Amino acid sequence: MSRFLRTPVVATLLLTIAIPIAPAQTSSSQRVTKRMPYPTFELEVLVDGRPLTEYRSHGQAYVEAQRGAEYEVRLRNSSPDRVAVALSVDGLNTIDALQTSAWNSSKWVIEPYQTITIGGWQMSSERARRFYFTTERDSYAAKLGQHGDFGVVSAVFFRERNRPVTILRPSDSSRDESSAAGAQPQLRGEMSRADRAATGIGRSVRNDVREIDMDLESTPAAALTVRYEYSRGRFCPEPQ
Repeated sequence: MSRFLRTPVVATLLLTIAIPIAPAQTSSSQRVTKRMPYPTFELEVLVDGRPLTEYRSHGQAYVEAQRGAEYEVRLRNSSPDRVAVALSVDGLNTIDALQTSAWNSSKWVIEPYQTITIGGWQMSSERARRFYFTTERDSYAAKLGQHGDFGVVSAVFFRERNRPVTILRPSDSSRDESSAAGAQPQLRGEMSRADRAATGIGRSVRNDVREIDMDLESTPAAALTVRYEYSRGRFCPEPQ
C-alpha cells in the first residue's frame, strides 16, 4: 500500500532538489543492481558551508554551537536506494514544525548517492526561514509555545520499498570526506535555561520544494542524532 507523505500545514510533502553528483566513468562490474544491506547515511551541521568539528562522549555526537550564527544540516545518502528522512531540530519537524513520530512526520527525500542541505524551517512550497543558534527563550519552539528537545538535531532515514534501480556509483573522490578522528570529548556542565543552545527562526530565503508519493519500509534504515552546545569556558583565564 502506498504511503502518502504529506505535511498537514501546507498539504505537500517537501523534496529538496539536490544537484546530482556526476558519476565517474566506471566499468560494468561497478554497476549497482541490488540493495546494500547496511547503507551509510550521514548527518552534519555546517556553518559558512563547513562542517562543525564533531566530538564524541558516551556514544553521543556533539558540536559546539556559535552564538548567533546561521547554520545548515547536511544529509548524505550513500546507498543505492532512494530514502525519505524525518529531520527534526529541537524536537520540531523541519517541514511543518509538528512534534510527531518519525514514521508519521513529513520527510525530505534524497536520491541514491546524493546529498541535500537543509538551511531552515520550511514555511511554504517556496520559502524557508533560516536556522540560527540562539537561546531557549528566543527559540522557534518557544515562540510556538512548544516544549522542545533543545540542542538536538535528529534524522531518521527510511528506505523506499521495492523500487528497482540501476545506478552508477560515484567515485570516492567525488565525496567530501570529513572525519572527527582524534577529537576530544566535549566537556559538559549545567547551564541556565536562558543560556543553553537552541535554534531560532531567522530570515526568509527562497527554497523551492514539491510533493511526491513514496512507499516506504516501516523499519528505519538509520537514526542519527547530533547535539549542539555552547562552549563552557572550560579553563581558568590567564591573569592580566
